[in-house]
Amino acid sequence: MHSVNFTAETSSDGVVERDFTVGEVTGALWSPASGAERAPLVLMGHGGGQHRKAPAMVGRARRIIDHCGFNVATIDAPGHGGRPRTAHDEKEIAEMLRARAAGEPEGPVVVRYNAHLAERALPEWLATLDALQRLPEIGAEGPVGYYGLNMGTAIGVPLVAVEPRITAAVFGLHWPDVLAEPASRITIPIEFDLQWDDEHIDRQAGLALFDAFASKEKTLHANSGSHKELPRFEADSAARFFARHLGRAATSSA
Repeated sequence: MHSVNFTAETSSDGVVERDFTVGEVTGALWSPASGAERAPLVLMGHGGGQHRKAPAMVGRARRIIDHCGFNVATIDAPGHGGRPRTAHDEKEIAEMLRARAAGEPEGPVVVRYNAHLAERALPEWLATLDALQRLPEIGAEGPVGYYGLNMGTAIGVPLVAVEPRITAAVFGLHWPDVLAEPASRITIPIEFDLQWDDEHIDRQAGLALFDAFASKEKTLHANSGSHKELPRFEADSAARFFARHLGRAATSSA
């Protein structure tokens, strides 16, 4: 059983940011600087080719803290951030880049590779959640949410399908191919982001993944624009979603 090992800490604008490890997995935890009481936890999965402290991760974490006062944690996916790549990682990345250079669809490679990463990341997320819930500022009884787009959805859907501690989730921007089956086992509230003009993920494919979730409460947020043009205000919507479902009112109306 691994514990959280904090390796660095900074504080700014009312937010404490701590780097940590759980075994060999590298992560980051953002918390309100007040630290006055236990607060819910939101787990965030990053996109492909990114890392735990990519600008999008930092921005989303700060929005959740500003709106809700929650704790937010990320970990580097296998082969991402400072984590070493395997020969399989290198082969799949090379194939994806080859398809991109040739003007061929990247989706089949991305779906296959993300499914492989999800298998490796699932036990790491479970061990990380176990370790984080032993921290006094989080605790074992507090609500837990999950927020992940792109590869964060590819990893998050299988995770949420097997982890009952997670009671609300935000997903989006991925194909349904290998995710429809685990999505059909998810019944918690879901918010789902879709780009109407996504050049990689066909509109019907995105809608099919949304439709696959068995949740009685699920909301589709469809915006015009390409794959990378998801509006920033969707991060504010995600924060309000977690405020509603994890038990604390939002502190901002933005």
